[in-house]
Amino acid sequence: MRLSDLQSKDIVALEDGKKIGNIIDVAIDDKGNMVALIVQKSKFLNNIFSAQGEIEIKWSQVKKIGEDVILVNMTIY
Repeated sequence: MRLSDLQSKDIVALEDGKKIGNIIDVAIDDKGNMVALIVQKSKFLNNIFSAQGEIEIKWSQVKKIGEDVILVNMTIY
């Protein structure tokens, strides 16, 4: 799977089904492994959590990659 394939999917919270945002970048460690998704937050999350426009979702939080969405567990961090 390519980054461009991931970028076309919505990031959705497993707990409540709300859209978190869309992938704008990835974080890679010094060994070349993807460790996090950098997500542009939706307007809803921007208003609630902070004025910063992006959030980092650790790869361990990703629970399922589907055809249209990526489900993530936001309660473990």
